[in-house]
Amino acid sequence: MKITPNSGTGSGAITPDGSSVEVYKRIKPREEPDVVAGQVPAGGSVLDLGAGVGRVTHALIERGYEVVAVDESAEMLAEVRGAETVCTRIQDLRLGRRFDGVLMASNLVHTADEEGRHGLLEACARHVAGDGAVLIQWTPPERHDAWEVGRGRTEGDMRIEMSALEEVAPGVVNATMRSVCGEHEWTQSFTSRRLSDDQLAAALEAAGLRLDRFLTDDRTWVKAVPSTGS
Repeated sequence: MKITPNSGTGSGAITPDGSSVEVYKRIKPREEPDVVAGQVPAGGSVLDLGAGVGRVTHALIERGYEVVAVDESAEMLAEVRGAETVCTRIQDLRLGRRFDGVLMASNLVHTADEEGRHGLLEACARHVAGDGAVLIQWTPPERHDAWEVGRGRTEGDMRIEMSALEEVAPGVVNATMRSVCGEHEWTQSFTSRRLSDDQLAAALEAAGLRLDRFLTDDRTWVKAVPSTGS
């Protein structure tokens, strides 16, 4: 299996996973704050894993949540305001405290590194309160199968679309997203592993979590809770 290392191009800071700080500064929060608000009590504590520039963190703070923002990029976290920030890999995070909600957006769970996925989910499990919720964004298999070159969306005056896609093993693709704003262009290349519902549930179980339910009609948001006795 030929996996392309995560990488990125374009002006400004590029993070270890290939993300552009300039691109993410232009992207607004979407349904994430509503997903959190539907599962975490008002005024509760939220751990935002892979927080980036604070796109969702800032929206949660505005709603009255106490947020800790975690990212491995100091350049990303430099853009965060009003929250405690922790610069580290998610897998290495050990804060010694638990939160009402743990948020892991941006489809991080689809890493092709099985050990890395387990580490991500274990970090969620060791930081969620016993009665708390782990909220995970993923790409359901039916949507993962529908990826195609040229598909994308518009964010303000920026166009984001998939510019390359190659299946390198059954269920594993190397992909590149291209973002264009005026004369500026950025790319981010990454590898994504297709997960079935059963595979996702098994990965959660191995980390001490249980798939509770899907939270949105398109099934792109999952609620997990601590396994009994974990």
